[in-house]
Amino acid sequence: MRSNARMRAFLREADTSGLSVQDIPPAFREVVQRGWSLTPSGGRVLTDLLLNVPTQYADRLAEEITVNGRGMTDYDLPSAADERAPLLVRRCLAYVAACLGRARKDFGDSAVRAYVSLSFADTDDAPLTAYVTFCTPLPDVRSYIPGLESVEGAAVGEFCVDDGAADAVAGLDRP
Repeated sequence: MRSNARMRAFLREADTSGLSVQDIPPAFREVVQRGWSLTPSGGRVLTDLLLNVPTQYADRLAEEITVNGRGMTDYDLPSAADERAPLLVRRCLAYVAACLGRARKDFGDSAVRAYVSLSFADTDDAPLTAYVTFCTPLPDVRSYIPGLESVEGAAVGEFCVDDGAADAVAGLDRP
């Protein structure tokens, strides 16, 4: 795992023990259950998020982060940041672990990376929000978040299945 200081602070405050499928919102559970697909260009995408309309992308990185990226469900969480943050982090990590575990199962390797970002929305009430996406590092394409460890203004982290989280999540990747 790689992260910046803000993400490390959020991770220290969140209880990530005993993550389970119940930590993932139902719509995101369906995404995990439907697994991964390869696009004609070789992009690794979550099947349930693949649009039916063909779209042109600049490269595989753009394709993967666009198709796989979603804001994490948070309407049911408390609005106070100190209460909201640990729950939102837990929810994101459970989804990340499930998707990465499923990618390992579907592709037979650990190439897919997950990226989680947390930041305050640019609205009057400015709630903490989270965004999760997945992509595969490619030798001829820049990394998704260059200089990730020094990003300011948001909490960001990169996770891979080799971090062990996918193995520690109870009940994930089951219908």
